[in-house]
Amino acid sequence: MDTLKILFIGDIVGRPGRRAVKELLGDICGEYVPDLVVANGENAAGGLGITPDVAEDLLGTDIDVLTSGNHVWNKKEIYAYLDSESRLIRPANYPGKPPGNGYGIFETRAGIPVGVINLEGRIFMKNLECPFRTARRIVDELRKDVRCILVDFHAEATSEKQALGWFLDGEVSAIVGTHTHVPTADARILPGGTAYITDVGMTGALDSVIGFQYEIVLQRLLSQLPATFKVAKKNLCMQAVLLRIDPESGRALSIKRVERTVG
Repeated sequence: MDTLKILFIGDIVGRPGRRAVKELLGDICGEYVPDLVVANGENAAGGLGITPDVAEDLLGTDIDVLTSGNHVWNKKEIYAYLDSESRLIRPANYPGKPPGNGYGIFETRAGIPVGVINLEGRIFMKNLECPFRTARRIVDELRKDVRCILVDFHAEATSEKQALGWFLDGEVSAIVGTHTHVPTADARILPGGTAYITDVGMTGALDSVIGFQYEIVLQRLLSQLPATFKVAKKNLCMQAVLLRIDPESGRALSIKRVERTVG
């Protein structure tokens, strides 16, 4: 195989995001023919969290691996599922021994092993174990068995994401940022051969504030009173990146933003 192609899908938000996956992913896979499809699913159930049924629903599409983030813990029923389903991973830098795994090795359709790592940032988020040191430990372990490694860095701060990019440049194939739901315009190949983007974006309703009904968000911001956010449903899209990687060296050859809308 000359080129390994990985499609990474930005945060899937609620039922509208799942609908976008079902209506758009087949055509996208038909166009680009990715060898592996990875998606962040931490907001796929009602906009906050993921349930076993929702995870199974997504893994029943062309998605091969689900990553997550800080909201993966919102639905208690997912705890046991994390221990039983290796295709759903949680951030690796939680302390102690939380349910599930923070990384794994997954085979492409051609049988090529790819390491996938999930990390969570600390700036403006929880005070977890260091994502940089955690990444170093896991990368050193994975590189014994694989050449291609993808990192989903679920973080708030642009600076922290960029710092991890430089920290791991040349040691992993790609670092894709998630969590903020807004795609950034900085997709590039770093000097050491690592593909990088600060945030892939989201899969859900564009007519929204990061996937939620903007009317309710505005009400809360203007009044400073509590309000329950609801997932938006209008103008559905999928935001993703297509990574092309040299399977022999693990170096990225290109990174391309992919965006499609429903209808």
